[in-house]
Amino acid sequence: MEPPVRLASTGTIIHGVSVGEVLGVSTLAEARLIAGQSGLDRIVQRLNVMEVPDILAWVKPHELLLTTGYPLRNTPQSLDRLVADLDERGLAALAIKLGRYVDELPDEMVAQADRLGFPLILLPNNVGFDDILNQVLTDILNRQAAVLVRAEEAHRALVQVVLAGGGLDEVTAEVSGLLDVAVAALDGAGRTLAAAGPPEHVTALRRLAGTAGRTGDLASVPVVAGGHHHGRIVAYSPTGVIRDSDIGILERAATVAALVITRQDAVNAVESKYRADFLRDVLTGRAGSGERVANRSRAFGWDLERPVTVLVAELDPEGDERTAQDRLVTSWTAAVRRHDQRGAVAGFSHEVVAVVDAAADTAKLARDAAAAFADAITSGTFSTGTSRTCPGAETLPEAYSQALKAARVGRQLHGPGAVAHFDQLGVYRLLSLVNDTAELHAFVRETLGPLASDDDNENADLRRTLQVLLETNLNVAETARRLHFHYNTLRYRIGKLERLLGNFTEDPHLRLNLTLALHVLRMRGI
Repeated sequence: MEPPVRLASTGTIIHGVSVGEVLGVSTLAEARLIAGQSGLDRIVQRLNVMEVPDILAWVKPHELLLTTGYPLRNTPQSLDRLVADLDERGLAALAIKLGRYVDELPDEMVAQADRLGFPLILLPNNVGFDDILNQVLTDILNRQAAVLVRAEEAHRALVQVVLAGGGLDEVTAEVSGLLDVAVAALDGAGRTLAAAGPPEHVTALRRLAGTAGRTGDLASVPVVAGGHHHGRIVAYSPTGVIRDSDIGILERAATVAALVITRQDAVNAVESKYRADFLRDVLTGRAGSGERVANRSRAFGWDLERPVTVLVAELDPEGDERTAQDRLVTSWTAAVRRHDQRGAVAGFSHEVVAVVDAAADTAKLARDAAAAFADAITSGTFSTGTSRTCPGAETLPEAYSQALKAARVGRQLHGPGAVAHFDQLGVYRLLSLVNDTAELHAFVRETLGPLASDDDNENADLRRTLQVLLETNLNVAETARRLHFHYNTLRYRIGKLERLLGNFTEDPHLRLNLTLALHVLRMRGI
């Protein structure tokens, strides 16, 4: 049986033996427990000899206190209070020799020790304190040395796993073998990254893994690296024999797991950069021949030779951009993996680009990514654009341009968080090609005149009337119905609009200009 572990008053971990085990050493073969049976599992880490009455100032937690009773010979009436004071200071037990200075212990003292579960041990007169000190201390040190050797061997084995290129699967398997328990590595969200042990025990571990701290059959230690919490190492034993000394090995395993995760993060970062660089080259037409694109795509697990659709998710201008970009990549990567295992996904500076099977439900994919992003980020949104179906890698640059345009025009039309398809942009595709926004503003002012501004509430109201009239192809009755106006009221408004804008009811070219101006106004950010 491995000795328990307790935190000593000095702050260092010291391995001790229980009071029951102390009574089993040869020098105490004739010793007798006279009270405190329920405290036999108290831990002894050191020994002390009581030579003065005011011993309380010198005792430490987890001590076995030895005495001949000499300091107590004149104060037998206070012995029951002594038991309470020693117990309050965390002593393990009191061992006393009777007959020379104290003939017997008061009944009150024995009763108090039983109530507190504080062991009182009657020592045989023929055993010297030095023999007890030597044997018990030797036993404690030997036990401590054995535990430290075991922990060091476990550490070497775990480090060897990492040096051999092993991952979390190998780490959990090694710990499971060392401790003979079920072990799992969990991420920060409680998802299982790796597990080892009998399947039924692993199943029970996953069910109980949400338990905070430590119970008799479950132990958990955090995996921390670089100040970041990466998850936990959790151990489960159906027999409930996870000992304190096992926690030290779990802590070493957590350190090794942190190394594995850090190493994998570094590898993922490099791979992610290569993937992003290659996909950027493909989308800009700089990736080389079709054969080279196909070969490298297959190496990344992508299939770009089939009909595909390109999606661009672009961060809206708000929130912590660096953190949001990391979460955006993570959310889209997970969503693409669920919808298309052979789809390509990579993060650029302000956006994420995904190339997925043309048969995939891109609307649902975008919703899934948005939901995951919202769960991870308290503020911040992104707009998504979708291209037309692309028959192969050679036309991906055009599809990428379509998706990017759809994302940006969609945001201008609908605001942050918009989702737009290139085919749904209509005339806005043409308007987005005008890079000179000042010219667009001038066109709106020249065409709409005073209705171009919102300085007067009546302007916005008249502009709404104009828009509905144009949408209904000047159908006065339908416009009146939509706007809930009386027919005569609408005729009056039409007259006012024509005085401001010109005879648009008779001039189709003017109607076209007015329609375009209203579309430009609708494009936010222009």
